[in-house]
Amino acid sequence: MNKAMPTHAASASEADLTSAADHANGAAPRPAAASTASIASKASKAPRVSAQPAMPDGIAVPSTLLDITPQQAGTQTLLRGLAILEAAAAGVRDLRTFGAALGTTRSTTHRLVSSLVQARYLRQVQGGYLLGPKLIELGTIALEQMPLTAVARQHLESLAEQTLDTIHLGVRDGDDVLYIDKIPGTRGLEMRSRVGHRMPLASTGIGKAMMLDLTPDVWQSLFDASRRALAGVTFKPDNRPDAQTFMQRMTNYAAGGYTFDLEENEASIRCVAAPVRDASGAVVAALSVASTIPYMSLERMDELIPIVQREARAISEELGWRAPQPATRRIKR
Repeated sequence: MNKAMPTHAASASEADLTSAADHANGAAPRPAAASTASIASKASKAPRVSAQPAMPDGIAVPSTLLDITPQQAGTQTLLRGLAILEAAAAGVRDLRTFGAALGTTRSTTHRLVSSLVQARYLRQVQGGYLLGPKLIELGTIALEQMPLTAVARQHLESLAEQTLDTIHLGVRDGDDVLYIDKIPGTRGLEMRSRVGHRMPLASTGIGKAMMLDLTPDVWQSLFDASRRALAGVTFKPDNRPDAQTFMQRMTNYAAGGYTFDLEENEASIRCVAAPVRDASGAVVAALSVASTIPYMSLERMDELIPIVQREARAISEELGWRAPQPATRRIKR
């Protein structure tokens, strides 16, 4: 996982975008655009982009696309270019619909889209336009600059401060969970887990959180693998569930988006865990809050579910994940 590239606000005219496209394609540079002040002056007199664009049925336009305030008039063209990219990501394919989303004329829309195609931010295909290879290049670089542990650390610390319990961050490694970060609790307790330690996925709360999107057949397979791995381990009381109980619990966990460890991995230790997702929506890690029974009653575990999920979502959002949102703007043809 990688750290996102810093973004920089900039003022640009339509000529700026076109010039950038020419540069990307080896063309000679064009004369410098007008000053930012003159651009802002001219843009401020231009009609504002409509906040309610005409869009075809089934395409939802993110609300941020068209919220161009008067204070941002100097960057209107830049924002329009970004709006086109977001509209393409939302399913817009043709110039007419791009123009409806932005509230721009056909000629202006064509000029903006053509510049984005030249700069490889869009690509033209039969039937319209799709996001281009340049975005893949930038996305790969962004991922490389976003190590998971660095992104997650502040959220783990926040969770530790809120709960006073031991916090874990783990990733899947085959049939195991690999702990990649840990913050010990402040209650004077110590657990055998440590960074670099591995445990079977199906025997831990954090491991089960990384199994939530898998099929029941895979749940069963990982449960069997866990039983084999821990066949020689004994502790009392033994709270490891049978296969039927395990499968029923996993069904409930998958519906709720969280998991528990009910002393299934270590005597007297319970935990609450939630998955971490990347930009594609795939589960790439999980975090958990763990403590001993005196501090982790079933009632408190229920109370911790939304707290753990909130921090897991915050990490996911920094990795590019966006929660599914209902369509908010549907305009008839």
